[in-house]
Amino acid sequence: MFKDKYRSIITESYIPYVIEEGKKIKKRNKFQKLYTNCNGDDRDLWTYVTFQHPATFDAIAMEPNKKQEIINDLMAFTKSKEYYNKIGKAWKRGYLLYGPPGTGKSSMIAAMANLLHYDVYDLELTAVKDNTSLRKLLIDTSKKSIIVIEDIDCSLDLTGQRKNQFKEYENKDSKVPAIKEMAKGTRDKKKSKVTLSGLLNFIDGLWSACGEERIILFTTNHVEKLDPALIRRGRMDKHIELSYCGFEAFKVLAKNYLNLESHNLFEKIRTLLEETRMTPADVAGNLMPKSPGLENAGEVGLENLILALEKAKEVERLKAEEALKEDGDNGELDEEESDEEDDEEDGSEGEGTSDEDEDDDSSDEDFLKI
Repeated sequence: MFKDKYRSIITESYIPYVIEEGKKIKKRNKFQKLYTNCNGDDRDLWTYVTFQHPATFDAIAMEPNKKQEIINDLMAFTKSKEYYNKIGKAWKRGYLLYGPPGTGKSSMIAAMANLLHYDVYDLELTAVKDNTSLRKLLIDTSKKSIIVIEDIDCSLDLTGQRKNQFKEYENKDSKVPAIKEMAKGTRDKKKSKVTLSGLLNFIDGLWSACGEERIILFTTNHVEKLDPALIRRGRMDKHIELSYCGFEAFKVLAKNYLNLESHNLFEKIRTLLEETRMTPADVAGNLMPKSPGLENAGEVGLENLILALEKAKEVERLKAEEALKEDGDNGELDEEESDEEDDEEDGSEGEGTSDEDEDDDSSDEDFLKI
């Protein structure tokens, strides 16, 4: 029992503090889950395994300022329930991760989930029958979760321009292959009838408000292929480019893989990274020691990376020279074609002149006869 004079302190400060701390402990002890959607014929919509990916933001190879910006954005989202209620929007946020293969998009997803202690729903669109099934999957997700669609540009035809199911196939030799191709196309269309409109409603339509504190995340290697309606602000609120490895990202990898924060080879690597392009995955692959127990494993890893960067630089140089040569050859061909056209025009003019001369000669002859 507490004395009455402490009642306000207990009810206004102590009890709310205990409740909040209890929530934090529960959150820390909760094991995360990685879900994937089941085949449409299964009774369960999702199946899961324990999410145990070790990725953290400390291990992400990225410019420190950009990394901190993403962390701040995520943490601000988790504390914005009242703000979203105030502006009349569902408590959710969209992220688009784009960049070449090997730049860490999947690791970024795992780092986000580990930072927020959110479950991950890996949505395979090609296994979803239609828009109705997509809505059912959305309803069956929990709050405090990340819904991921990886390589969305490859998942479905989301341009909104569906191909004609009974497209004409032409084959001069035989109609049998054409019939087979048409049948194959029909079967493929039966796999999924999810449309661009259905996916847009999934992201920010009426059904998207069924649940709260959710992140919807797309990844792509080719952002230019995506329909602008799919990735506009308000659907994909934050666009994050994951590009080739810079020097700051390299230092993170050197620290993680080799436990090196400085070395006399760093400056040479900085110069090479500025002159050529290599993904963080390739940099990490070259840094990883073949035998971690060696005393000079760090130096060996750096030397391996330097050799790989020099080789990549040479490959890029040869490609550039080849491209220039092709452009030069094409230019010469264009000039030759232009010269040939000029010669043809000159020839036709010459023929016209010859005909006129003949007409003049015949007129003179007729005049003499008269």
